[in-house]
Amino acid sequence: MEEIIYKSCTSEEELSSILILQNENHYSSLAKEDMASEGFLTCTHSLELLRDLNNVAPHVIAVSNNRVCAYLLTMTDIAEVSMPFLKPMFQEFRKLTYKETPIAKYNYLIVGQVCVGKDFRGHGVLNDCYQLYTSLYRNKYDFAITEIATRNKRSLNAHLRLGFKEIHRYISPDGEEWSIVILDWNSKN
Repeated sequence: MEEIIYKSCTSEEELSSILILQNENHYSSLAKEDMASEGFLTCTHSLELLRDLNNVAPHVIAVSNNRVCAYLLTMTDIAEVSMPFLKPMFQEFRKLTYKETPIAKYNYLIVGQVCVGKDFRGHGVLNDCYQLYTSLYRNKYDFAITEIATRNKRSLNAHLRLGFKEIHRYISPDGEEWSIVILDWNSKN
């Protein structure tokens, strides 16, 4: 395996490289068999949106041979305005409590999207990305939260293995079932 550098996203070239990896792993680019075994991405972003999100909280990337081979996108609740397709997720967040406190009262960071390139899967890259993510953000945010399509078993299982806890499931207006998971950096569990 080639050397991998884990870092915050700092350049337009890195943002563009994220988009290349995103397009390669979007469900529209994959066969059903690959989606079932390898996982998939459900949305795409524009370069402008990635840049705007990165300016608030830099994305975490893994780079090999000057190309992004994995990423964790960061989002805050301000993304609701820029990303109307995430409205159902934000509506669910407003309904939920965590440790007897409404989610909306917390200062949380949203894991916007996670992707590990096919050649880098199974080598601990996701774990290493989340280690950097945690070190960068655990003192700025109460926890990380995201939603994962329940049919994306590879992603859901990987997140649960890394310490995320499922707190809720819901069906979005398009019929997709989602699992809302939290990575509580201060939890003793």
